[in-house]
Amino acid sequence: MAAQSFDLIVIGAGPGGYVAAIRAAQLGLKTAVVEREHLGGICLNWGCIPTKALLRTSEVFHLMERAKDFGLSADKIGFDLDAVVKRSRGVAAQLSGGIGHLLKKNKVTVVMGAATIPAKGKVTVKTDKGTEELTAKNIVLATGARARELPGLEADGDLVWTYKHALQPPRMPKKLLVIGSGAIGIEFASFYNTLGADTTVVEVMDRVLPVEDAEISTLAKMAFTKQGMTIMEKAMVKQLDRAKGKVTAHIEVKGKVQKHDFDTVISAVGIVGNVENLGLEALGVKIDRTHVVTDEFCRTGVDGLYAIGDIAGAPWLAHKASHEGVMVAELIAGKHAHPVKPESIAGCTYCQPQVASVGYTEAKAKELGYDIKVGKFPFIGNGKAIALGEPEGLIKTIFDAKTGELLGAHMIGAEVTELIQGYVVGRQLETTEEDLMNTVFPHPTLSEMMHESVLDAYGRVIHM
Repeated sequence: MAAQSFDLIVIGAGPGGYVAAIRAAQLGLKTAVVEREHLGGICLNWGCIPTKALLRTSEVFHLMERAKDFGLSADKIGFDLDAVVKRSRGVAAQLSGGIGHLLKKNKVTVVMGAATIPAKGKVTVKTDKGTEELTAKNIVLATGARARELPGLEADGDLVWTYKHALQPPRMPKKLLVIGSGAIGIEFASFYNTLGADTTVVEVMDRVLPVEDAEISTLAKMAFTKQGMTIMEKAMVKQLDRAKGKVTAHIEVKGKVQKHDFDTVISAVGIVGNVENLGLEALGVKIDRTHVVTDEFCRTGVDGLYAIGDIAGAPWLAHKASHEGVMVAELIAGKHAHPVKPESIAGCTYCQPQVASVGYTEAKAKELGYDIKVGKFPFIGNGKAIALGEPEGLIKTIFDAKTGELLGAHMIGAEVTELIQGYVVGRQLETTEEDLMNTVFPHPTLSEMMHESVLDAYGRVIHM
């Protein structure tokens, strides 16, 4: 069979790949996307979306347990784990089907199978029916990443889980160990802890959520501890001894090894880029620690070959991948493309309480030599937060004292993952403190705290 010819072939149909394919098709490029497993990739099927469905369940469960605080009564509160998981998988399946519809609507050719690049401009796909040959002047790598597994801590699906096992658990953990306190680890810790698991989190760094502002990490640890979690920082799991129904974890703290027994372990120690079996090395693609090295426009240095999303390195976020997908499609189509600025991409963690941030932390801003002004406003000072029964939290803003530029914003508390976009837009528009202070925020809303935090940075806070 003769090779099918396209203007663009995208390998991987996750949030970076399918968005790149759709945008390219909108711009008149004949486009194909190759996917070996599920449309929507890890994010939609095994990450962002199904975890949010689980966390919504635990959030509602938590509110039901607090019914008395709202003048309500709720007796014999419980849950059906199988039904909880079924709902989560249903949400993922619904959205995956929606991706297929969007690709078809935009006349993108979908090829299901495993792709390799035998030569520049050529893609070979192994499908259920055999092998298909595709050609294109431009190829976009959007193959994503998978869970990192450390020697001796490998998942087995029974006692030791990755995020995939945790999304379809064979049982409800009673005593749970979570290794790693990044977004993935903390979200699963929050979910299972809320449903009643005795949860311990081990973090090798000096604080939980180590990429966040130190003050936010401290408040998060306080909240998690109050909820009953055990947090072990500057600690490392050295060994897991597996027996029937039990795992003994050897945890090193301050040079001494402690042994603790658990019935379930979730390993969340980072990700590894899916760079294998694509033929990248033979093409001359540079790979650094399982990630493809690119420039600001996602070009690999090999003519016509681009890499976007998790395979192209940090930050490993779906919205970063999608923006890169649009950018690359527009670049290929000859449009004016806008490169991604990592420091202007928000990070969100959907634990209880939620955490969100954009830009530089206070420590990073100082390290870069900025003379800064810092503003803070607590949830307890906001009427809407109190009315919601969510008085714990903080919004923190950091400004360049010389120019008024918003350098960073950091939040912890109810719905901050929805609030952070206000500051993201502000950074994109190069907003100054004066612009933000002169903006009228609606009352009563949680967003008023964003205003007050800015006011506080300049000694003008009203409600504190």
